[in-house]
Amino acid sequence: MAARLPSWAWVTGLTAGATAAVVALAVQANHGPHPTAAVTRPSASATASPHATPTPRTPSAPALPDESGEGRRIVYALGEKRVWLVDATGKAARTFTVWPGTVSPQPGRYSITLRTQSLKGSDGVQIEHIMYFTKVNGVNIAFSNALDGSSPPPANGQKLGGIRLHKEDGAALWAFGDQGTRVAVVK
Repeated sequence: MAARLPSWAWVTGLTAGATAAVVALAVQANHGPHPTAAVTRPSASATASPHATPTPRTPSAPALPDESGEGRRIVYALGEKRVWLVDATGKAARTFTVWPGTVSPQPGRYSITLRTQSLKGSDGVQIEHIMYFTKVNGVNIAFSNALDGSSPPPANGQKLGGIRLHKEDGAALWAFGDQGTRVAVVK
């Protein structure tokens, strides 16, 4: 009659067999391909040096016109159809393009004379953040944005002094400029 093994011997045998299988798979894997790591640590040579030229992600904004004055102000460049919001240190905090009206102010120095939250513009469009700064031949010149964010409709021969802004730029200008804020108009 054959000798019977105790039950613990079966467990020991199974454990030894499983361990042998894992070792065999590990040895087999060790002889397979070795891909390079996807994550690398930066080396000392990868750090920026004073001579490195960074690649800009977006084109840089046009420079603030030199002849625009000093200090905190709004700068409106007629030729570029662009506005800059300039802080007290003389740095442009924000710049954006605009849609000028058919009547433009002369280059010079002005200030915001009146602010109106919203109304219907002379082109029939509901506008907001209206900031008046001069008048030319009876036509009020003011910054504003359409409530719906749209660009102005064709003028159809009308004399319009509204300088229309994108909605988010109108909100930024409204927050920046109070009555009395200086406006520099340049060519």
